Amino acid sequence: MNFRKATISDLAEMKELFVQTIRSVCKNDYNPDQIDVWIFGAENTQRWIDVIENQLVLLAIIQEKIVGFGTLKDNNYIDFFFIHKDFQRQGIANKIFTKLELEAKKHHSKIITSDVSITAKPFFEKKGFVVKTEQKNMIKGVEIINYKMEKEL
Repeated sequence: MNFRKATISDLAEMKELFVQTIRSVCKNDYNPDQIDVWIFGAENTQRWIDVIENQLVLLAIIQEKIVGFGTLKDNNYIDFFFIHKDFQRQGIANKIFTKLELEAKKHHSKIITSDVSITAKPFFEKKGFVVKTEQKNMIKGVEIINYKMEKEL
């Protein structure tokens, strides 16, 4: 497995990984309507371009395929964190997280935060994050629950 920073040329593959992972991995925690409005975020191409241009976007690559990615915004906020549906539970998330956390520490961040799905909450808890609040987000009239989580560095 190799790691590299994302470029605009990775956009389509990243968006596909995002959609397929949510559809597959999150289906036990979110209903079909919730999944549909969540993945609708892939349609906002400008948001994705802004992420690639303004955040640290770390890709995990196996045989020239993106198998996971995580982003760090403002050196202390994990914005996106997704592992390919076919590469779950292989240590990829641990490796990406470790690299993002080291980057935050390198910039002297005191805490690292994220808005975490029900599905990802156990992973983040294992990494030392605590829930600050449960959030009920309304997207296109559909409520989606996630958690504002934080970890002291």
